[in-house]
Amino acid sequence: MTLLQPFRSLNPVQRRTFAACFLGWTLDAFDFFLLTFCLDAIAATFHLSLESAARSIFWTLLMRPIGALLFGLLAERFGRRPVLMLNVVSFSVFAVASAFAPSFGVFLVARALFGIAMGGEWGVGAALALESLPPEGRGFFSGLLQEGYVCGNTLAALLYLLFPYLHGVGTFTAWRLLFVLGALPALLVLVLLARTEESPAWLAGRELRKTKPTGSGQGWQMLKHLPSLAYLTLVMTAFMSFSHGTQDLYPTFLKHDHGLRPGLVSLVAILGNCGAVLGGMWFGAYSERVGRRRAIVTAALLAIPMIPLWAWSHTVVLLALGGFAMQFMVQGAWGVIPVHLNEMSPRAVRAIFPGLAYQLGNVLSSRNSVFQAALAKHFYGGRLTPVLGWTVVVVALSVALFSGLGREAKGADLSTV
Repeated sequence: MTLLQPFRSLNPVQRRTFAACFLGWTLDAFDFFLLTFCLDAIAATFHLSLESAARSIFWTLLMRPIGALLFGLLAERFGRRPVLMLNVVSFSVFAVASAFAPSFGVFLVARALFGIAMGGEWGVGAALALESLPPEGRGFFSGLLQEGYVCGNTLAALLYLLFPYLHGVGTFTAWRLLFVLGALPALLVLVLLARTEESPAWLAGRELRKTKPTGSGQGWQMLKHLPSLAYLTLVMTAFMSFSHGTQDLYPTFLKHDHGLRPGLVSLVAILGNCGAVLGGMWFGAYSERVGRRRAIVTAALLAIPMIPLWAWSHTVVLLALGGFAMQFMVQGAWGVIPVHLNEMSPRAVRAIFPGLAYQLGNVLSSRNSVFQAALAKHFYGGRLTPVLGWTVVVVALSVALFSGLGREAKGADLSTV
């Protein structure tokens, strides 16, 4: 049995559906990360400090839970496929609107609206993909789907290589052109979605939704399962700290603590992304054999022995190997999350619960990098090495503990809502 064997069980419609959901999440992340690469240029355009320009990232992250709730509610009522198409159109339009913003105030509004659209994509796309695929190999596809985020980051880095060669026209500067270019590939997702079918689970429950008012039913389900939502949010806060705690300040760490040039920093980061994609697929497939919780706990705990190689190595080769190994484990744990959250979520709000918990966890952990930088400055004279090492220990144990305390839902029926 090979790692790619699950693809053989898919029919053409299922392949197109998964491809559309994967590319939707990839391009959503792609448009988001373009902002992080262009932040200094945006600050220069609007005559702001870098700190002030970074508010655009904050507002994008802050609005994502609203998108998860809004688009999730729409997907429960009108179906996953049309809402996902609306979602893709929305984040593309707001990405282009960001490029044409005449002032920073308008730019902030565009990024906040983009955050709403971005927040809705993950939950709706994951529901459509996992409800449309056969139960066999669901873990593998979960891992691959989640790593669309990493692929989007990598695509943004590759497009940013064009930045020095782009020349704006008048006030239409290079970063504005990048934002426009970044939105164009979404047309491919719309073409794929136009050739896909609605989630079989949503279609199977359509008659039931006709007899029970959707709004009141969903409202009752949300209230009834608030403890479950609180637990999933706690789990996702730990997971967000796991990924962002090992990624956000890592390029700065490589430059400041190890003195690497920007080109070498990019190389180490790209190799880490390769490890992330492979880890997500491998542990996703592994969860089909041992269960979701055990796969998550195993990956999280295996991240701890990687700390010396990842943080304390003294050569570029070993640092790259450490980055690959660390992200293999971090994103290995993450790869189980789409299927685990969908299997644990109440049927009637499956398009809402996973995405809302995901985005609430993202907001709750959004200041992690600020805390890490403050700790490094206060206790270690600015050195990030010990802070990053302790971060992995704390969050890996938290991920393992919170995930291990939950129930095992592997094999849950996703064929109905």
